[in-house]
Amino acid sequence: MNGVLIGVTIYVLMQLAIGLYVSRRMRNETDYFLAGRSLGLGVASMSVFATWFGSETCIGSSGAVYAEGLSGSRADPFGYTLCLILMGLFFAVPLYRRQLTTLGDLFRQRYGSTVEKIAVLVIVPSSLLWAGAQIRAFGQVISASSTIPPAFSIAVAAVVVIIYTMSGGLLADAVTDVVQGAVLILGLVIVFVAAIAALGGVGGAVSSIEPARLSIIGHEGSLLEQMDGWAVPIFGSVLAQELISRTLATRSESIARNAALAGAGIYFVIGSIPVMIGLIGPALVPALDEPEHLLPTVAMQLLHPVLYVVFAGALISAILSTVDSALLAASALVSHNVVVPMMPRLTEQHKVRVARIFVAVFGVLAYFFAIREGSVYEQVEEASAFGSAGILVVGVFALFSKVGGVWAAGASLIIGSLAYLIASYQLELASPYLVAIAAALLVYCVLAPFGPRTEMSPAAEQA
Repeated sequence: MNGVLIGVTIYVLMQLAIGLYVSRRMRNETDYFLAGRSLGLGVASMSVFATWFGSETCIGSSGAVYAEGLSGSRADPFGYTLCLILMGLFFAVPLYRRQLTTLGDLFRQRYGSTVEKIAVLVIVPSSLLWAGAQIRAFGQVISASSTIPPAFSIAVAAVVVIIYTMSGGLLADAVTDVVQGAVLILGLVIVFVAAIAALGGVGGAVSSIEPARLSIIGHEGSLLEQMDGWAVPIFGSVLAQELISRTLATRSESIARNAALAGAGIYFVIGSIPVMIGLIGPALVPALDEPEHLLPTVAMQLLHPVLYVVFAGALISAILSTVDSALLAASALVSHNVVVPMMPRLTEQHKVRVARIFVAVFGVLAYFFAIREGSVYEQVEEASAFGSAGILVVGVFALFSKVGGVWAAGASLIIGSLAYLIASYQLELASPYLVAIAAALLVYCVLAPFGPRTEMSPAAEQA
């Protein structure tokens, strides 16, 4: 193994050690999934940032901007920043007041257990797609730092991620997010400073950018297609379990709101660094065959091996903090909302054990998603879009309205997912996500007057 791989290995082992240490404090589901609702503003804000800042932000957005100019960065950082702002302004407090453990609990409170389980079936594939994309990127980092073949490195990455996530739950995730976030910021700043210096300073870097590459509006595709591209990151993840778990894990509703907003600010500032490197990328690495290799290539060319270890650690940080959140989200939804209710005699320790088993199961499934064809960026966009149209529509009605009941909610969840799949893969429409939202909303409104409905609890009505 070379020095870079040794450094990355030591870094990963440190994260595993933290997870194993924190695992001793796991007494019940709330500890495992929500860190005992104990997070303060600083840790929660950094956890929101680190969870959202995945491989697609580092590797995907820099590559997309390298290939397409600024219009390639609509998701990162602009779209996902707006998503976090929406969470802070409109959703964090109402969700927190309901004292949920998962997003599935919201659907059970409002519509009953049948809709709750339909929602779980819709949400879990998105989390697995997202986790798979991160594991793929983790494997690419390992492969780029060694002579290990990509297929084997992705398998190694999956094993590391499964062990890391099983051990400490969300508390370990939040604690390591602080470390990972600091390393991530340091690594990206080092690469950015080196890139600017290589072009002769700020003036040289700015003059190297072609003016046409500075337009945030793409020149290709219809208006609907571009609107769809913005809608996926903004609306597709605002009710993601990975994000909601961070707000629910805080000590108060005000911290929940402010953590989302502070996380959005950090995300936008740090997420702009890969975008700027993508803009000046053609001057640094002309005619790069694989755009997603831009950031690692620039780092390897410009940094001393010791500093490259810091950069590799930054990429690992971004990936670990995202993938463990996705696996925890999938595990929480299935174990808490489906399995545990069928086994009412389980002790709290057994509930945590069930959750860890599902982390392992979903880690293996995420590995199979990771070895699929397609870029990291494409897989993350697919994860944000699949199933989220119905979740968005039904979630908004569940939080802010008494209109509609079981039939409207269940049908909207199912039709929203089917509409996206048909519009995207069968009809190949330019705006499949907008079509899915429209279909889910239409079905909900049409069926709202019909079928049984569950009444909201008094505590939920006050939310």
